Amino acid sequence: MGQEGKNVYNVLKERGFVEQVSDEQKVRKMLSSPITCYIGFDPTADSFHVGSLVPIMALAHMQRFGHRVIAVLGGGTAMIGDPSGKTEMRKLMSAETIDRTAEDLRRQLERFLDFSHGKALMVNNAEWLRPLNYIEFLRDIGRHFSVNRMLAAESYRQRMETGLSFIEFNYMLLQAYDYLYLYRNYNCTLQMGGNDQWGNILAGSDLIRRVEGGDAEALTFPLLVTATGAKMGKTEKGAVWLDPSKTSPYEYYQYWINTDDRDVERFLLLFTFLPVDRVKELASLEGADIRKAKEVLAFETTKLCHGEEEARKAQEASRALFGGGGVGDEAVPTVEIQSDRFKEGIPAYILFVEAGLAKTRGQAKRLIEQGGGYINGKRLESFGYVVTVDDFSDNVLLLRAGKKKYARIKLIDS
Repeated sequence: MGQEGKNVYNVLKERGFVEQVSDEQKVRKMLSSPITCYIGFDPTADSFHVGSLVPIMALAHMQRFGHRVIAVLGGGTAMIGDPSGKTEMRKLMSAETIDRTAEDLRRQLERFLDFSHGKALMVNNAEWLRPLNYIEFLRDIGRHFSVNRMLAAESYRQRMETGLSFIEFNYMLLQAYDYLYLYRNYNCTLQMGGNDQWGNILAGSDLIRRVEGGDAEALTFPLLVTATGAKMGKTEKGAVWLDPSKTSPYEYYQYWINTDDRDVERFLLLFTFLPVDRVKELASLEGADIRKAKEVLAFETTKLCHGEEEARKAQEASRALFGGGGVGDEAVPTVEIQSDRFKEGIPAYILFVEAGLAKTRGQAKRLIEQGGGYINGKRLESFGYVVTVDDFSDNVLLLRAGKKKYARIKLIDS
């Protein structure tokens, strides 16, 4: 579904995806007709998190402009560990563990990419890296690499202080070989990735030039932090996952609606497909109206990841709660507790921990003492308040921590 008269490079640049590019003029010209591009993804978890959305959205834009996209799962390279952006060596993974994650990750990518008729491919680099013969690899590939140049790369220089293992030192060669393999087998001429991958991607472009005399380009995305300086997709509770069993659609929606005012325009450009004019219009809202822009951001991002129905449910639950509504909405994170436990009652601070609204009992006590703990909309006067069945309505009770974090407690028969 190409888009008449527009070049995807200009779209990516306008929306804030481009940090560095090997040759801007060449890449723009290359992208004026269909090409094949790829991005590598780390399979160290069985779900992507919000921090992976920039590359995923970049692939989605490429596909919308008629380019073939390849998501490369690093099943082979994850057995080595990428030193880029890391201060210590990664825990190495077994082939079995890596292989098990592939299907989960593909299912998540299918929300954003169309895999029908070969429009998008997901391949695992273990396929071509695991069978490599070491002596042949050194002779055919290793001879093209200068150790001095490799050590000058940012990713290696950072690690020289803490210690760089020989196994990690090989990582650049393997990623470069990935690019060469995809160039040879899929006519792939553009690799994209986070800016910490710049050195590795250029190494691949250089290898293709040396071995095949071919043209292959590089493009990197900015490494995002929020306006508060937090890493993208990290919260007090941990990572915000794309898997609904790890982060519910409601919690996902809440992550986006709680975006800092300063990030709203940037996130609408990066994480939705809304036209730029509409984004500018939303970003111009001020004061209390900025909430409308955040609601659009939360709805659009949740719709992309979890589908329109889940986004609608999350939006309705959020509106009900923040509009002082009731406790019945199923989209709110719910903890089921046996009714027997409430006969004698459970101290409020313990319940807040069990509901996931505080990490420790001490944290829960402080929250309530400072006036941030609520039950069914009423502020708790004491952390020692004992919650009993009398606090429930239709077997449901609503807890709130601060202004924005909610959890439902649902009674179940013992």
